[in-house]
Amino acid sequence: MPEASRLLQRTTPTRTFQSLVERINIPVTSSSPAGLQAAAKQDPWNKSSKYALGWVYFCIILLVFTIAIHLYHWMSDRIRRATFKEVVAKSSTTSSPDDDYEMANMPTNNSTHMFFPRHGPLPPQPEEEETFMSLSWLNRLVALLRYFFYRPLPVLRVRGVQFLRVKKREISFPSPGVIFLVATAFIFVTLYCFVPQPLYYASIQFGSPPLAIRAGMLAVAMMPWIVALSMKANLVTVLTGIGHERLNVLHRWAGYICLFLSLIHTIPYYITPVWDQGGLAIFKSFFRGQSYIYATGVAALVPLIFLCVHSLPFLRARMYEVFVALHVPASIIFLGMLFWHCHNYLTSWNYLWATAAIWFTSYCARLFFLNWTNPRRMSWLIGEEASVTILPENAVKVTVPSQVRWRPGQYVYLRMPGISVFENHPFTIASLCSEDFPSDYGEQYRDMTLVFRPFGGFTRKVLNAAIDNGPMHNYRAFIDGPYGGMQRELASFDTVILFAGGSGITAIVSHLLDLIKKMRDSKAVTKQVHVVWALKRPETMEWFKEELRICREFAPPETVHCQFFITAAKRIGPGGFPLPPPSPHRPVSDLVHGKLDKAFQGIASKRNSALIREEAAGDPEKERELRRENEDGITALPAPTFLPPPKKAHTRRPNKPSSLTIPAINTVQHHNANNASFDFGFPSTPTMLQKNLMRFAFLPTANKKTGWHTEYGRPDIPFMLKGFERDFGKRACVFVCGPPSMRIDVQRCVAGMQQKVWGGGENGREEVYLHTENYAI
Repeated sequence: MPEASRLLQRTTPTRTFQSLVERINIPVTSSSPAGLQAAAKQDPWNKSSKYALGWVYFCIILLVFTIAIHLYHWMSDRIRRATFKEVVAKSSTTSSPDDDYEMANMPTNNSTHMFFPRHGPLPPQPEEEETFMSLSWLNRLVALLRYFFYRPLPVLRVRGVQFLRVKKREISFPSPGVIFLVATAFIFVTLYCFVPQPLYYASIQFGSPPLAIRAGMLAVAMMPWIVALSMKANLVTVLTGIGHERLNVLHRWAGYICLFLSLIHTIPYYITPVWDQGGLAIFKSFFRGQSYIYATGVAALVPLIFLCVHSLPFLRARMYEVFVALHVPASIIFLGMLFWHCHNYLTSWNYLWATAAIWFTSYCARLFFLNWTNPRRMSWLIGEEASVTILPENAVKVTVPSQVRWRPGQYVYLRMPGISVFENHPFTIASLCSEDFPSDYGEQYRDMTLVFRPFGGFTRKVLNAAIDNGPMHNYRAFIDGPYGGMQRELASFDTVILFAGGSGITAIVSHLLDLIKKMRDSKAVTKQVHVVWALKRPETMEWFKEELRICREFAPPETVHCQFFITAAKRIGPGGFPLPPPSPHRPVSDLVHGKLDKAFQGIASKRNSALIREEAAGDPEKERELRRENEDGITALPAPTFLPPPKKAHTRRPNKPSSLTIPAINTVQHHNANNASFDFGFPSTPTMLQKNLMRFAFLPTANKKTGWHTEYGRPDIPFMLKGFERDFGKRACVFVCGPPSMRIDVQRCVAGMQQKVWGGGENGREEVYLHTENYAI
């Protein structure tokens, strides 16, 4: 074969390595084989960098779209709040005095506004004008997308055997929005690899398989984006407002796609190996001294497989400490192996250097988030002092007086060397950073409060240290943060609904306090706030007794409504013996109770209204006072009562979780007058029939949603949201932090509410926004 011999002669080692275009680039001449000439025309090697640019353009388009939506909401929220402040400032100069004597001297009938006309009804309130930043077509487009992306996927409940015990596990899927982005990226890279032709050359002599080159360039181009999405302090969060904890989901899926592309890059070299058809001779003429041809590729692929496998959710949850300790070192090894493997072919090193630059810049930016790296603070190099308190239900409260400032809903990474030197865990900040809550350490300090339930690992070590050392012991705390937080401000919505399940209240308390403060200072457009907290035992309310008292006493009248649902209880009969629980399977009885509920709903409220009118005897002031007393209200939190008392208060390794014991109806103990102010309105534990009858016979159903009240059982979230929806303003926000079942119910309901936005519903509704928080943070 004279063509092949001439080809080998032209590619002898006398040619310098610099003459290559950073790869085995076999020159094409008139005497070259026909297959080589055709391969150079179809998909030339020197133009393969375009596939990496394709991924860059794809990510930039998504980034620009996200930034545009974020800026639109940010500007519209600021304009709404600014407009509201202007209206409040204007009304303060024209509002009428409260005193009747002063009212008599004001000729309001002669005013052009006719605030108090002498004849006829009062004029209606002016309708809220639509700001120029509120675009109806864009609101409908966003609502249409939310209708599909808010709708959750069902949770799979599977049974597994562990240590000869059957355990139920819940498998929850990512949100539809994440699935859509991941599926779009996966389809894009797959088509970009397999649609262009050819996939393989006629011979390995003509060069590497084009399919492998495309997949390799796409995988290398993904590296800067994978690292940027994983950093706690990154530019993507600054531009889009999306917190690191949410971008981390995209970081994991981008890593899986990178592994998929790496496998596509690897497999063609084994389908058409380099040692066939004379390709080995050509390879050795350029690369000498390699014992194994694919050594650099295998060295890069192995750490990538390890990173993706040990990042799987079930492995990461089981071995979180191992994951944290090994993930970053393995990533550094992977990046180094990529530099070795790519050997500066085409533009590969450009993306790898960009990856290293993003990594280094993000770590430098994190120095501004550490509480011990600022020399102007007292915590420089030594951290902060922290105290640990044990709360009811074996919860732990860590208080860190710090000069760090944070926003509601943000979280920090806490490291306590006195308990564990190398462990660093995220916790949501439950306290509000405000001048209204000063610290005893000084004016520049704020008490950062972290409340969590101990499970295992670091949290269990904190509980054990608190038991051993007592509440007066001080610890050294190093803080990394704050990070995350809500993209939008609750003060920009007319109606705010907050759902919490168990310890999920920690993500809501700071938001609630901040919103009430802004409502009190006339800096929020919010008119109604509904809080729904489902908890197993009433002792859990002791965690935030003071915060709830502030919400009750300092919120504007008739604006904040709290509903508490006790989901677990044990009834104690006479003599201290537990009563048998009601049967969970009573379909006939439940049907009868449901019919009774529908038949007698509202009878008690009508009866109470008649009695109040009769007692008032036509006096409107007395009637208002009686109605106010009849409302279902609560003043403060009750002191926890245990019957019988537990044998051990705090055990390190409890054999089984503690349970609430509540006396039966005929054994209810009456507390003294001092505890009456702490009565939270808990009824005695009812039977199944009593729970249904109480809804219309003992509690005023018409006023149930206007006050603070407590119920036994789980909240009916779809029914409650349907009732709240009737009073929605133009913009409403639903915030949920709880177990997967609660989040799914809320997401499904809010997704259905989008129809009244993009379908042009009543009241000119512009937006129903949903914010979900991870239950574990």
